[in-house]
Amino acid sequence: MITISNLSFHFGGQLLFKDVDLKFTPGNCYGIIGANGAGKSTFLKILCGDLEPSTGEVSIPDTVRMSVLRQDHFAFDTFLVLDTVMMGNKKLYDIMKEKDAIYEKEDFSEADGMRASELEAEFAEMNGWEAESEISKLLQGLGMSDEQLYDQMSELKESEKVKVMLAQALFGNPDIIMLDEPTNGLDIDAIMWLEEFLSDYFGTVLVVSHDRHFLNDVCTNIVDIDYTGIKMYVGNYEFWYESSQLIQRMIKQQNKKAEEKIRELQAFISRFSANKSKSKQATSRRKLLDKLTVEELPASSRRYPFIGFDMDRTAGKDILFVHDLCKSASDGTVLFQNLSFTVGKEDKIALIGNEMAITALFRILMEEEAADGGDFKWGVSITKSYFPHDNTPYFKDCTLSIIDWLAQYAKETTETYLRGFLGRMLFSNDSVFKPVNVLSGGEKVRCMFARMMLFGSNFLLLDQPTDHLDLESISAVNNGLSAFKGNLIFSSHDYELVNTVANRIIEILPDGSTVDFSGTYEDYLARKKA
Repeated sequence: MITISNLSFHFGGQLLFKDVDLKFTPGNCYGIIGANGAGKSTFLKILCGDLEPSTGEVSIPDTVRMSVLRQDHFAFDTFLVLDTVMMGNKKLYDIMKEKDAIYEKEDFSEADGMRASELEAEFAEMNGWEAESEISKLLQGLGMSDEQLYDQMSELKESEKVKVMLAQALFGNPDIIMLDEPTNGLDIDAIMWLEEFLSDYFGTVLVVSHDRHFLNDVCTNIVDIDYTGIKMYVGNYEFWYESSQLIQRMIKQQNKKAEEKIRELQAFISRFSANKSKSKQATSRRKLLDKLTVEELPASSRRYPFIGFDMDRTAGKDILFVHDLCKSASDGTVLFQNLSFTVGKEDKIALIGNEMAITALFRILMEEEAADGGDFKWGVSITKSYFPHDNTPYFKDCTLSIIDWLAQYAKETTETYLRGFLGRMLFSNDSVFKPVNVLSGGEKVRCMFARMMLFGSNFLLLDQPTDHLDLESISAVNNGLSAFKGNLIFSSHDYELVNTVANRIIEILPDGSTVDFSGTYEDYLARKKA
């Protein structure tokens, strides 16, 4: 159990949260949500002891073992995969290393024998002899092989390091698991395995995530950081979201009734205050009016952008024809081969699978690089707007302000016109004059969406558009793409986005072959499982 009492934290003179009193109990998974900058990761760091709170305390029994997902994937480059995962249970790892060091001694003494015996007993009691088997099971669940157990961490791909660090956090049945964005960099199969693992877990799990489907599947409670406070709600993310919207509507209705009552009282006072026969009533009503105040909605830290795409013209019958496209990576690895598909009038296609292959396909369709073979043809009526996976070239070495940056892509460059698009993306007042080279990842993504909305295109191509976005912005992207009347091809790690927007799935498999499926993402996964 974790008990939090009177917790507050200031960062750089800003109050993130105050007067926090919470309890986290075993058998539950707590999803921690809040706008970017609200303090989600900071809250986790306080709980695991990496940061000291400004006031209050965090109480965790000494007998409880806590495990934390670490984000530094290069810290273990000199270690084997097996040892890196085992370090998730530091006491067990230290016992194993001390035991091995004693056995390697040439001048093995009686005292060494006694110590080795003690360590062997502790090692066995902590299920040390089953450790390798457990680690193998964890890594296989995440999509890695047994052969990689004795690989050096420095030899792994970045996506594999992510999986090893996650296995480290899950290893050894810790009482408390703390995970900050655990699904980042994971493929769909690994995410599904993790969801199942956490759903059945006996301990206390705290997780920060921007993946709505993941939060819905694993969470028993939602911990909301907002209004400089932290409140806990029973239920998963969807239940919290619907409840919070209902509460907001109820407050607005109460305000409306209160405002009507105020207007009624004000009218009565105005009408009868000069009438001597009604003066007593007017006085009493004025006193009642003084006591009656309209409840203001709390100033939430959440801000919802608006993403919407209007088409300047409707697409004709011919949209996109792709025939036998082939592409290999620089090292000769086949990314895709003999890729053929035709885009129909109402198709919204999600690309899943090999992310390097997906990005290469987007770049080929946008004529930023050439295919090794095959061809494609766009319909003459098609106008395209593209969201690249890497937006660095759009901002690198650029000192323009946000509004001047956007003006580069606009037909109309009046400040009023440009501010209209930037306002939708939450850039208002003087923020539009901020240089683009100092923007955060999420701010750059919102700039890219403002740019896309300028074009009035009837075909959208988006490669991982939800990276760096908070839950509110991801919801806005979801709404905008769902409402779009044209065609689109997109990729995303967000399950909910793919499932609610796409009506066709194309998966690029590791061997470069493809599967083309008409239907929702959920239907496709069900078919794969069957």
